[in-house]
Amino acid sequence: MDDYSSQHASVSEAHLMYLKYHRHHQSEMAELKSRDRKKVPEFPMFHRVAKTGVIYATSRAQCRGFSADDPEWANMGQGAPETGPLEGAPKRSFEMSIEDAELEYAPTTGMKELREKVAGYYNHLYRQGKDSQYSYENICIVPGGRAGISRIMATLGTIQVGYFSPDYTAYEQALGLFVCINPSPLLHRNVDEALMPPDEFEFQTAGRGLGAVLLSNPCNPTGQSIEGDNLKEYVRIARENGTAVIMDEFYSHYYYDGPEEDVSDESQWPKTVSSAAYIEDVDFDPMLIVNGLTKNWRCPGFRISWIVAPKKIVEMLGSAGSFLDGGANAPLQRLALPFMDLNFIRKDTWVLQRHFKKKRDFLLKELDRLGIHVQWKPTATFYVWASLKGLPEPLNDSLVFLEECTKHKVVCVPGVFFDINPRGIRNVGRSKCIGNVRFSYGPPMHNLTKGIASIENMILKWNRTPTRASIFEKGESGEN
Repeated sequence: MDDYSSQHASVSEAHLMYLKYHRHHQSEMAELKSRDRKKVPEFPMFHRVAKTGVIYATSRAQCRGFSADDPEWANMGQGAPETGPLEGAPKRSFEMSIEDAELEYAPTTGMKELREKVAGYYNHLYRQGKDSQYSYENICIVPGGRAGISRIMATLGTIQVGYFSPDYTAYEQALGLFVCINPSPLLHRNVDEALMPPDEFEFQTAGRGLGAVLLSNPCNPTGQSIEGDNLKEYVRIARENGTAVIMDEFYSHYYYDGPEEDVSDESQWPKTVSSAAYIEDVDFDPMLIVNGLTKNWRCPGFRISWIVAPKKIVEMLGSAGSFLDGGANAPLQRLALPFMDLNFIRKDTWVLQRHFKKKRDFLLKELDRLGIHVQWKPTATFYVWASLKGLPEPLNDSLVFLEECTKHKVVCVPGVFFDINPRGIRNVGRSKCIGNVRFSYGPPMHNLTKGIASIENMILKWNRTPTRASIFEKGESGEN
């Protein structure tokens, strides 16, 4: 595909996305699709695979020249933390020599030494004094969080799987691609509540007979967290109702309301949260925890993550890995071992929380100054779930907002992508998330300051000379 065709395909996808969510007449969609067929080859033996929200936003930015190493761009849409050294953090060594034996495949459940380290991490932080302890047999190493979730989906039987909205965008594909799974949305009776109370969670899961529930905690994109007695109740509900709860805990080190930092006191740990603290029997309770080096250890490129689960389920996950992904990178599992030393984790997490809290506070203050409302102050993650309702129309529409941001070299993720809708089972033409945007404070501070300045210029320019969103401009989408 040549450069023009590639760019046109991406622009056409953006326009079709807009039409989909804004319920334009079907004939207009058919007309646009007809135009596309003349310029972009079709392969009817394949089905169209939609982009996740971050990839969609990035592809729209790339149409305007975005690249990750361009200093003029501010990527406030990225789902990864900055990876460079942080002031005061323990040194991370990325040097290694690879032995011939490590050129072989690792076991599909992962290297035993790393599995033991991960089990020790959970036992030390969340299982002290409990009779039931994790062993390496409760740990499955996987090549990234999405690969782990895919393995879990592949091992589930023919059941209903509950999910929340808004939640992590990739859940839409994970829940929609496996034919045994019947996705079932868990709806908030009160649209202003960020988290579902345990009694309502039990009413909906037990009442519908859900076999499993998939959720992120802390939540991507809202930065809210189920913890304490509420989290304990969620685990009880899973156990007593026989509902597998798949708890995505990738942001479990990013908490900002814990104790004051005291690195010198080795007995004091920064606040972290895991459902592992409330499990009674690690081989009986149907709790699956997904975590890894990607976010909490700031090593997204490693693609080293894990699933914590009952031994029997880990065996199934290993079997699924034998045909889905073949297992995680063997040399990088070895390189990851020092990162799982408890003293390293303790010191690194203190520094991480201090550093990201400064960025969170900066972003919250600046967004408020720009008239961009944040309903729920994030207590965790590195995301802000912002409302555009204070901006003039149609800039208060997240898809339009993204298009205008890319004109000013800023990337963000439209909220509509977090309104999880696997297989199109719900009409999201009037999505409750269309007026929201997820901003990331994962990037370095200089990226955030540049992004805020560019968004401010965009809003000022829009107020002076309102223009239509670029996906409707003649010459890009073909529309007048």
